[in-house]
Amino acid sequence: MVREIESRELERMLSSEERVYLLDIRTEAEVVHGMLPSSTHLPMHLIPLRMNEFPTDREIVLYCRSGARSYHACIYLMQQGFNNVINLKGGIIDWVRNRFDVVAYG
Repeated sequence: MVREIESRELERMLSSEERVYLLDIRTEAEVVHGMLPSSTHLPMHLIPLRMNEFPTDREIVLYCRSGARSYHACIYLMQQGFNNVINLKGGIIDWVRNRFDVVAYG
C-alpha cells in the first residue's frame, strides 16, 4: 500500500524544516509552470536510471500534476525495495489550490 500525504501536512513538514526529499516527476513542459520549493526535478521515465541517487536516510515525497503518476512511481520504487516513498495526494494541483508557494523551475 502506498503511503500518501496531503498538501497541508507536507507544508507543515517543510515549514518545520523536517528533512524530506521532494521529487517532481513531471515533464519538462509541465515544470516550466513552477514547482514546489526545494524540489528535485526528474521526469518519471528517468526514475529507473537514476534511483540509485535517491536518499535512503529520509522520506522521499513524489509528486506530479494530480498525484496519479507519482502514485504509480511510488509503487514501482516500493517494488525496487524503497520503503521511504510517499505520494503527494492531489499533486501540485492540490498544492496550488491551498495557495502554498510555487517557485520557478531552474
